[in-house]
Amino acid sequence: MKKTFHAPDYDLAATLESGQAFRWILGEQGWEGAVGDRWVRLRQRSTKVIAEVVGDADDWAWLKTYLRLGDNLADIIETFPDDEPMRLSTEACRGLRLLQQPAWECLASFICSSSKQIVQIRQIVANLCERFGDKLKTDSANAWFGFPKPEVLAKCAESELRECKMGYRAPYVLGSAQMVAFGEIDLESLREMDCDTARRCLLTLPGVGRKVADCVLLFAYGFQDAFPIDVWIGRGLRELYFPRRKPTRKRLEKFTGTYFGPYAGYAQQYLFHYVRTKRATDDS
Repeated sequence: MKKTFHAPDYDLAATLESGQAFRWILGEQGWEGAVGDRWVRLRQRSTKVIAEVVGDADDWAWLKTYLRLGDNLADIIETFPDDEPMRLSTEACRGLRLLQQPAWECLASFICSSSKQIVQIRQIVANLCERFGDKLKTDSANAWFGFPKPEVLAKCAESELRECKMGYRAPYVLGSAQMVAFGEIDLESLREMDCDTARRCLLTLPGVGRKVADCVLLFAYGFQDAFPIDVWIGRGLRELYFPRRKPTRKRLEKFTGTYFGPYAGYAQQYLFHYVRTKRATDDS
């Protein structure tokens, strides 16, 4: 089944490659990935995004939500600070959108992301899905698997998870899966909380620090107060906004919490993608 969405001002490639999600692969016929328990192929043609699934897609609301097709990007960018770093970022990354991912997949993926490059995170997540996820119906040449449910991972031995190449992160994934599966934390209930309260809940999970929590708050729940600061964005903030100073992590958190406006999370993703792609270009 195919569906064409009107998607002006949408850069599908930048969105899927910008370090938010780790399950998208560019093939000859478009981007292939999984959203929940569905395999999806996406292509962009000018101002349209063409989606393809196997079987019934219901009303496609799940994909509209995931791709955040309803966001008014022009209005969002208008709220960004009018400074040179943000102007450079929006010019270089115009059309970049946030995604709204399934909460458990987002959480487990970012627990696995600690001290890893994006290509390595993708491999860990692929290993996890192939070993413990349900096989999905596709018309792809490649086999695709859903992201394993917390109830499945909660029953694993730590050694089994280590075989997915996640190393010291294995007990964190296992412990978090057990807390979710056994009802010690209800990920859906976080949607009804304010950002600070939801963050405190996530920080009770093993392997979840401020950066991982903020990634989940932003990429799964859409909290715009969340401004993940990893190595890339920390370096970028220091170079772009504090070139003659060496602000502490706490100082950066205070700055980002007040400076970037009501869509600070969106601004973060523009800065992150700009800094990462610019550095890659400069190093080549």
